[in-house]
Amino acid sequence: MNELFKSEYKSPVYNVRAIPIEKIQANSYNPNAVAPPEMKLLYQSIKEDGYTMPIVCYYLSDIDKYEIVDGYHRYTIMRTHKDIYDRENGLLPVVVIDKDISNRMASTIRHNRARGSHSIELMTNIVSELTQSGMSDAWILKNIGMDADELLRLKQLSGLAELFKNKEFSNAKETNEELIWK
Repeated sequence: MNELFKSEYKSPVYNVRAIPIEKIQANSYNPNAVAPPEMKLLYQSIKEDGYTMPIVCYYLSDIDKYEIVDGYHRYTIMRTHKDIYDRENGLLPVVVIDKDISNRMASTIRHNRARGSHSIELMTNIVSELTQSGMSDAWILKNIGMDADELLRLKQLSGLAELFKNKEFSNAKETNEELIWK
C-alpha cells in the first residue's frame, strides 16, 4: 500500500471533478480582491497553461449547485472569456469539501488570507455574521487565523454593540485626565 494513503482520510484534491460552470455559483462572503492587472495575468496564465489548480467548492444539495470557497477569480476568467469557456467545454475542475455555513466562511477566509488582499468592510461583515450566529471569539480566532487585536478592530468597525454583549468590561474608576495628572 502507498505510504501516502495509510490513513482513511483522503484530501479533496485527490477527487477533482469536471463541473459545468452553470452549476457553480460565487459565495456572498469572499473578502478577497484582485486588481485588474493581476486578473489579466491570471487570464494569460490560464490561456497559456490551462487550469492548474481546481476550484474549491461546497455542494449545495438543496439547489444542486456548487458554491465557491476558493477560486472565484479562476471561475470569473471562464465566465468572462469565451475562448477559455470553449476550450474547457464549459467545465471547471472542482474539489468538494463538506462543512456547515460558519465553517464555509472560515474556509474561504483561510484560503484567501494566505495570499490576497481583503476588503475590510467584507471582513467586518463576516466577523459580525459569525458572532451573531453564535461563534465565540476563540472559534473565530482559531478558524479564521486572525489575532485578538484584529478581531477587536473588526468588531469595533462594525459599530454593532451586540458583538460585545457577552464580554465583561471593567469600570474605570478614574478618568484619563485624572490619570495624566497623577
